[in-house]
Amino acid sequence: MANVRQPLAEVFGHLINDHTEKAVRYRSHRLCPFNNKVPNCTKDKAKDPLGVCSIYHEDHPVLTCPIRFRENWIITDDAASFFFQNNANWSSLTEVRLNDAQGKSAGNIDVVLVAYNDKGKIYDFGALEVQAVYISGNVREPFEYFMKDPKVRASMDWSKEPNYPRPDYLSSSRKRLAPQLLFKGGILHSWQKKVVVALNKTFFDTLPKLKRVHKSKADIAWLIYDLELIKEKGNEVGRYSLNKVDEVFTEFEPALISITTASPGKVDDFIKLLQEKLDDQIETPPINKTIEKPF
Repeated sequence: MANVRQPLAEVFGHLINDHTEKAVRYRSHRLCPFNNKVPNCTKDKAKDPLGVCSIYHEDHPVLTCPIRFRENWIITDDAASFFFQNNANWSSLTEVRLNDAQGKSAGNIDVVLVAYNDKGKIYDFGALEVQAVYISGNVREPFEYFMKDPKVRASMDWSKEPNYPRPDYLSSSRKRLAPQLLFKGGILHSWQKKVVVALNKTFFDTLPKLKRVHKSKADIAWLIYDLELIKEKGNEVGRYSLNKVDEVFTEFEPALISITTASPGKVDDFIKLLQEKLDDQIETPPINKTIEKPF
């Protein structure tokens, strides 16, 4: 996709220039094709959902909705291959609450994969966390503008509009990924249970370098996905398909330290900033005003 001048890649699961009968139906009924808990999209607002699955950044699609990762449930197949033996019977449970020792919630686990025996008794489990990307700027405005006339506005130029939406990788890692690993990951690691993190390739590429280990020694598997444009019969513009492009295996504590430790700048630069502020404070005299006849 070259020279994209608007931010919307997928809306309700389809390219915005896809005007096939199926795409029109999904847009008109606000449907989600990616295994949401209900047939409709519920992102942001259930009654007025923000049906943007992915946005363009530097002409490449970036996944911004965690439900988008559920396409054909390939993430659970990939996670199960890390958690369990090949012949294991397993199933998946979504949005499972995880409590700490005081009974307080540490958050919901996106997907828990459970392995069970012939009698249906669980003997092992692993946690799958999906990390979509936060957006800076305003994506609802171009979405609502497009939805008012999809056929005409599919070729809209949004490049001159204020608050053009872009992926915010820094906030995604500091406000979402790091706390997930610290709290939920910490509990799971204390139980000696494995974790899978599914995320977009462009997001993973912004993370600090992680020390890799062999799969057999890993506590965390980083499953890295991207969207690939494929052609379909009867659909000239095609659609995006979720594909795993890489996998990285790490131990828990080294990965946590890498993710949560900021890369320090030069202390001399910080001292220079302090000096500038001090000089400004010294050189600027206080403003004293005399109030004549206050009473």
